[in-house]
Amino acid sequence: MNVYEVNSMKTLLESNTYPGRGIVLGLTPDGRKSAAAYFIMGRSVNSRNRIFVQEPDGIRTEAFDPSKMVDPSLIIYHPVRQLGRALIVTNGDQTDTIREYLEKGRTMEEGLRTRRFEHDGPNWTPRISGLLSPDGSYKMSILKAADPEGAGCARYTYEYPGKAGLGHFLHTYVCDGSPVIPTFQGEPERVEIPQDMDAFADLLWNSLNEDNKISLFVRYTDLETGEYTQKILNKHC
Repeated sequence: MNVYEVNSMKTLLESNTYPGRGIVLGLTPDGRKSAAAYFIMGRSVNSRNRIFVQEPDGIRTEAFDPSKMVDPSLIIYHPVRQLGRALIVTNGDQTDTIREYLEKGRTMEEGLRTRRFEHDGPNWTPRISGLLSPDGSYKMSILKAADPEGAGCARYTYEYPGKAGLGHFLHTYVCDGSPVIPTFQGEPERVEIPQDMDAFADLLWNSLNEDNKISLFVRYTDLETGEYTQKILNKHC
């Protein structure tokens, strides 16, 4: 077993119909740009009725058809927010919790200690979060149920120095399931980061399950200048 194997995002996504929501952070092969990606998937009408909308400091989710919105509590939030030259990427409103703690000079981990996994038993969807630093290093976190009843919360944080051409992929579910969707297990997966942002966005979008994919955000940031390019793809255009 090669514990340092680097996987292709195409292979990981095409072999999994429902990884849920996913975060990818890493560096381009030339080591000059950081890469961040976030996608959402859904099985219910309520979950699928969403798009990503650009904000001055990142993106937010929005109902594609407001008349079909049932419960916005876990599906409407700001997944991406920029704070200075740092980028926060999460699958819920903990984006704002992390930002508030960082603004106070505290850490992502301290902020997430005030949060738990989502209250959607029996799935208890994990809260996944990432913090991309200006130097290309990054942290990834997952908060998930420690037991089937959702009584306890297990907290894991992973910190990576940033390596050219390498990224890490963290997602909410191992795979699809019924009646319970199994939550992600283990360390974030090591994945390849292409040099070209558009190529990476197309690879991710085309590899996600056609029925379940909803929206995708990708940003590449120049580590020296802080300038970035980004792309948003929505199934509902």
